[in-house]
Amino acid sequence: MSTAGHFPMRILFIWLILAGSPQAMTLVYTQPAPASLQALIQTYFVLPAAPLQDETARATFLRRAQREIGELLASEGYFTPAITADDMQVLTVTPGPLTRVTQVNIEFTGDLSADLVRSEKLRAAWHLKVSAPFRSEDWEKAKTALLDLVSREDYAAASIERSQAEADPATASASLTVVIHSGPAFRFGDLTISGLERYNKSLVLRQMPFHAGDAYQRNLLLLFQSRLQNMPQFASVMVNIDPDPAKHQAAQVKVVLTETRTRRLSAGLGASTNNGARSEINYLDHNFLGSAWNLSSGLRLEQNRQTFTSSIDTLPDDNGYLLSWGLADENTLIEGLKTATQKLAVTRSRTQGQIETRTSLSWQQEQLIPAGGIAENDQALVPDWQWHRRAVDDLLYPRQGNSSEFRIGGGSRQLMSNSNFLRSYVREQLWWPMGLSRDTLSLRGEFGYTAANSSNGIPQDYLFRAGGSQSVRGYNYQSLGIPQGTAVVGGRVLSTASLEYTHWLNNNWGIAVFTDSGGVADTLSALRLSTGYGSGVRWRSPAGPLALDLAQGQNALQLHFSLAVAF
Repeated sequence: MSTAGHFPMRILFIWLILAGSPQAMTLVYTQPAPASLQALIQTYFVLPAAPLQDETARATFLRRAQREIGELLASEGYFTPAITADDMQVLTVTPGPLTRVTQVNIEFTGDLSADLVRSEKLRAAWHLKVSAPFRSEDWEKAKTALLDLVSREDYAAASIERSQAEADPATASASLTVVIHSGPAFRFGDLTISGLERYNKSLVLRQMPFHAGDAYQRNLLLLFQSRLQNMPQFASVMVNIDPDPAKHQAAQVKVVLTETRTRRLSAGLGASTNNGARSEINYLDHNFLGSAWNLSSGLRLEQNRQTFTSSIDTLPDDNGYLLSWGLADENTLIEGLKTATQKLAVTRSRTQGQIETRTSLSWQQEQLIPAGGIAENDQALVPDWQWHRRAVDDLLYPRQGNSSEFRIGGGSRQLMSNSNFLRSYVREQLWWPMGLSRDTLSLRGEFGYTAANSSNGIPQDYLFRAGGSQSVRGYNYQSLGIPQGTAVVGGRVLSTASLEYTHWLNNNWGIAVFTDSGGVADTLSALRLSTGYGSGVRWRSPAGPLALDLAQGQNALQLHFSLAVAF
């Protein structure tokens, strides 16, 4: 059977009876069929385990085939199939014409019926358009999507009042009708909280992005829930409203919380080619001094770096800003440069969507001992500003988007610094999906410049070195810098770039090829770039993305192992 605009399709199932004793049936397609139909029937239609022996068995099988295959084809929009079997044990299926949507009627009742502009926008957003194939799955998805759009704003109690699909086999057409009852427009009411034991109610109220009396928006409820879930004080959070239409003018907002343990002690082991073997211990207190402040302290011991840090984070204020006070004591021995650094800092930060901003004031003193060079004792009081935007599809495993970072800060001899300097730094990384596969192409570039008469008197944190994982592979960690004696110290100019292509073999494993280039100097005119290239393995481990790279630098091959964190 065929009609204009449709092509006849035949699916032939042939069971071959091999010589000798009865054998299991073999399924053969003698004419190409749409992949969706083949997969559907092969998945849900069960073939006989052996050849059919007589007419009674064949008739019983045919009745089952007509019923089951007919239902499967109807779900795909084929309502007039012809299914026959002959004595050669060949089952012939002719699906008939594909039914298409010829008419769509969408109506709204309730308060929404008076909003003509929004009603027309909702009709325009309907997924199953005229002339589209009429499939049961698409029909159900279209109704669900329409109801979701209606209930997303104002109409929290919206429901499907009536839905009907009338298929005409004679014309292979379907007429669709959907009636949505919006109910009344809702507004947020009072907040009720359950599960709070150690904390004050104000801790929750600070995160609420709406007020009583505001028009209902589901995305605001989700934002409220997300903010609470991201707080270390809570293990689980559920936020919803009472959808009773009788209370639509002030719908009660319900928050159900489970608090985390207040204090936590953890320890871990690790390794990287940048800093060698690592052990660490961390202590967290999410209710420091009973004020819901976060105290975080940690001791990390690595082969070439030993660090103790401690910080206290306050609660965000009404504008989303939080304050952090911190101290750190660090000792390093990298590329012949020995440093001992003590630091105090206060930081004001805020994250809004994709953008994080940080303004800080830090003081540090540093003892610098380069092997074969001149020892220094430096100190600096540095105001610093940082802007970071992350616009990617996945923070852990980005495949598309970009990450942009800009930072500027400096010190003055007039304000507790040994030198006048202004440090600026910019970094950009981009990701592009490649073709229809999971492959990714990434490009990274960074540039840093410290304006000063010389690098003398400037702590290493405000100068630059390069080399190692996440920098220029093929070279040792921080081995690209300014030679001093037999050591390498920081310079005032940094430039690096990286191009990497990753081919994912499956969901967890991938291989990458890359080339990196970069260098450090004390002046722009003296900048010389070193290049490395190689390949590596990527693993999406439970702990995060891991990278193992083998890179060729100027003199030798270098192995790099690290967490391949994008940010």
